[in-house]
Amino acid sequence: MKYLFTSESVTEGHPDKLCDYISDSVLDECLKQDKNSRVACETLASKGEVYITGEITSKANINIEQIARNTIKEIGYNNASLDIDYKTCEIIVNISKQSSDIAMGVDKSLEDKEGENIASEGAGDQGIMFGFACDETENYMPLPIDLAHKLAKKLTEVRKSKEIRGLRPDGKVQVTVEYDDGKPIRVDTVVLSTQHVDGKDIEELRKEVKEKIIFKVIPKKLIDENTKYYINPTGRFVIGGPLGDSGLTGRKIIVDTYGGYARHGGGAFSGKDATKVDRSASYMARFLAKNIVANGYAKKCEIQLSYAIGVAKPVSIFVDTFGTETIPSTEIINKVEKFDLTPREIINYLDLQRPIYKLTTNYGHFGKENLPWEKIVEM
Repeated sequence: MKYLFTSESVTEGHPDKLCDYISDSVLDECLKQDKNSRVACETLASKGEVYITGEITSKANINIEQIARNTIKEIGYNNASLDIDYKTCEIIVNISKQSSDIAMGVDKSLEDKEGENIASEGAGDQGIMFGFACDETENYMPLPIDLAHKLAKKLTEVRKSKEIRGLRPDGKVQVTVEYDDGKPIRVDTVVLSTQHVDGKDIEELRKEVKEKIIFKVIPKKLIDENTKYYINPTGRFVIGGPLGDSGLTGRKIIVDTYGGYARHGGGAFSGKDATKVDRSASYMARFLAKNIVANGYAKKCEIQLSYAIGVAKPVSIFVDTFGTETIPSTEIINKVEKFDLTPREIINYLDLQRPIYKLTTNYGHFGKENLPWEKIVEM
């Protein structure tokens, strides 16, 4: 059976990603000074204003306004009439400390309180988290989201290097892949919209995007005479960033995970330290799913973990290999259950108290080989 599946990615200048990047930049600066920082930082950006709020409990002494301005500058936003200007935008900071009600559950787990002595910390919230992997690509990600991320990243690279002149930071990419009997066979459609300066010739832009981005990223074997391209289909994309559309931390969770190809949990990642299982348990679930596939135990694997606030052990663990397993399912489950999935042990195993989170913000939290949850081990 043939079918089409589509995933999207966005550039670092997309309003939502701008907010994610500010939140993760604040987190990293806290962790540089205090690895035990508790951070839940949310950012909103709209029309010349950036509002940063949330809860931070840390010994770190940081200048949040300056971090935000440096981040906006790093992305390349410097024009208030087109998007936002790092020099002149208003930065509003409203940060408080972590609620004592939450802290009492994280500091000491329910199991510890009841004398089980299995863990010193409980989960920072209730929630469900998913991890996924498949053998469609070398990095064990689904092909549609993998290609979308690579195109979005390449779009940013050619903007910053000025290989394509007249581009601005905002941009979105969408890739549709045709599958036959569950296997990707070709790219059916590429949609790419990039912000540009006023006066940029649209036909020149479309030609440059095809030659310097699309054809450089997508393997020739996946493109044919029927592949369709929609490059800036409206014909104009000058106003962008927070001036064109408001941005909010955590709103691109499908981009951050698996492009809709697999399920994801209800909690976003950016701006949260690793005691928040929304982030750390999602990373661990990806690590487990990837290693099941990488070790040849299945061609596709999805893992769900669920937690209760203040409780260390997962409430449930679910493993689905979609009938692709090469060893008995009970053996796969046993391999997963050998890992200690309490928040503290996840943090220790993946070394998550380091300032690594700006590396995760853009072009997906999964599939990047330099991140600890992407390492392959023998299970």
